[in-house]
Amino acid sequence: MSTPTVVLVHGAFADASSYAAVIPALLDSGVKVIAPGSPNRSLSGDAAYLASIVRQIEGPVLLVGHSYGGAVITVAGTEDNVAGLVYLAGYALAEGESLGQLQSGFADADLATALVYTPFPVAGGEDGIDVSVDVEKFPAIFAAEVDTAVTRVLAVSQRPLAAQAFGEPAPAAAWKTKPSWAVVATADRAINPDVQRFGYQRAGADIVELDSSHLVMVARPAEVVAVIQKALQAVSK
Repeated sequence: MSTPTVVLVHGAFADASSYAAVIPALLDSGVKVIAPGSPNRSLSGDAAYLASIVRQIEGPVLLVGHSYGGAVITVAGTEDNVAGLVYLAGYALAEGESLGQLQSGFADADLATALVYTPFPVAGGEDGIDVSVDVEKFPAIFAAEVDTAVTRVLAVSQRPLAAQAFGEPAPAAAWKTKPSWAVVATADRAINPDVQRFGYQRAGADIVELDSSHLVMVARPAEVVAVIQKALQAVSK
């Protein structure tokens, strides 16, 4: 098998630039990388969009998903050319399970008290609700150890997540048939680390724990690259 193309999937309240510290190291090592922008409108819609990108890539693909992006790769990862999954402080949902259901069995993270709800127009229907993070609270909750010169920019350039995505059940779980690797951010204040551990252990993932805030690929890029490279080596054999 040839070395897979790495597709980096961002989460809620972020965009593809959240991988800016990881991408150069992967490119410098000769790895092909794509970091698409996720619509963050619905789990099924976002997964379908990602799957359409994956299908157009020649050869195998390694999907990397951060946060909500973990849920997206869980569904889109059923595409035939997906060789493996890497979760970064993310959701590894079971088939038929929603983000809300997975989180309901665990204590809320600090993020729950920092969310902002904003209506947006939907053609031909009722307004939808966008969910974002209070700009003032974003740095401490998402990336406490990251330079504030970086987090203040991330805070005002969030890509919101439509509220309906929280309650939508995953129609499939790719980790049932695909190998997976996962990073637990042990200092995460956005997703309870126990939520991460539970999903990863259920998926049978190869798990690494890092003392990091939620934006682990910004806070600990070298360690994240090492996990991705380990996964690449395994699926390229």
